[in-house]
Amino acid sequence: MENRVLFRDVDVIATMDPHGSELHGAWLTVEEGKVAALGQGAPPPGPYSEEVDGRGQVLTPGLVNTHHHLYQTLFRAVPGAQDAELFDWLVFLYERWRGIHEEAVHVSAVVGCWELLLSGCTTTTDHLYLFPRGRRNLIDVEIEAAGEVGIRFHPTRGSMSLSRADGGLPPEDVVQSHDEILLDSQRLIERYHDRRFGAMVRLALAPCSPFSVTPELMRDTATLAREAGVLLHTHLAETDDEQEFCLRKFGRRPVEYLEELGWLAPDVWLAHLVHLSAEDIRLLAAADVGMAHCPSSNMLLGSGIAPTAACVEAGMRVGLAVDGSASNDTSNMIREARQAMLLARVQGGAQAMSARTALWLACVGGAQVLRRDEELGSLEPGKCADLVLWDTRGLEFAGAADPVAGLLHCAAQYAELVMVNGVVRVRGGRPVDEELERYVSRHREIAAQLT
Repeated sequence: MENRVLFRDVDVIATMDPHGSELHGAWLTVEEGKVAALGQGAPPPGPYSEEVDGRGQVLTPGLVNTHHHLYQTLFRAVPGAQDAELFDWLVFLYERWRGIHEEAVHVSAVVGCWELLLSGCTTTTDHLYLFPRGRRNLIDVEIEAAGEVGIRFHPTRGSMSLSRADGGLPPEDVVQSHDEILLDSQRLIERYHDRRFGAMVRLALAPCSPFSVTPELMRDTATLAREAGVLLHTHLAETDDEQEFCLRKFGRRPVEYLEELGWLAPDVWLAHLVHLSAEDIRLLAAADVGMAHCPSSNMLLGSGIAPTAACVEAGMRVGLAVDGSASNDTSNMIREARQAMLLARVQGGAQAMSARTALWLACVGGAQVLRRDEELGSLEPGKCADLVLWDTRGLEFAGAADPVAGLLHCAAQYAELVMVNGVVRVRGGRPVDEELERYVSRHREIAAQLT
């Protein structure tokens, strides 16, 4: 029998389709890694290779994480960094990050990806921009780890070329030369980037920030990415310090500087965008630039509140992100959607962002940011079978009149079942691969050595 799965008697299927359709007492079928059909009432007759009972549960699309630093799962709650703002935080942690090695990257990526899966995330990016001298194939190691876990993966080949000696923040032994960065970027694209529908791995190029590389590298990276047909990513407008630095050095705000470099374009998405003027938002929206909103990280580092609702209203593509686990310090996407909703309300009042809007950003918004909304982000026939079943019969949901909104209002923590590309990766709230326990133990050992 072919792999044909039926989800039946689901309390609510929140499709996140263009009409916001929600199906009650519903069913959904999966065939060949795609959503085959869905509806209300009695499901189509079998046979099925598996039937999943959805009573008391909500089915949603898989969540999409648009910005992360997986190696930072090794550096959570580090004394000396817990109460620091961004620049001091970076200077302190660079001294510890410079010790990462291939096994550290592999183990941290496995642990971080499993943590994301358990929280309903089926697609994640990663921004690895730090390459200690002699350790060059760290992106390859991450891709191997993500494949082992079974999560859909968008690694971004990060870069830093300006050390402290050049006016940057990192030590000299974690930066690379202009040519070394571009050659390895080309190699990774040729080896791993998959342009096919439903691809499990797609690459992007991502200088750490416009201030950690030279202007020439920013421009040449964009040229290479556009010739190869891959996306571009970087951090921008995260802190007031960055604004002041940019005005002092370039006479321009960060968004204006990025425009000068040729980076305001539809193939770009930017992390944070906390400190934006009305003119910045207009420029970004007109250029169709995407945004990775990182509410928990921005709060923990005291960076500020991004004007997310204004960006959405202006027509920008906006997704959510957990950011690195040294500035969050967790990799939980459903919690991040709740944080986005709450933070928008702190800024703009109780009507600034509904639970459904925050969930939409976590699903469709993220897929749009990664330019994959024809494949991912909603439950519609023909789209990839990336989906999450949330059990709403637990204590935290007792009395919840609206189970879809309750996922955020009542603070869902972990998913009951997670499917990626038609394959169940989490069942009964636990990873199907029991090897995770071994990785967690080794992860603790490596973290103790590095911190």
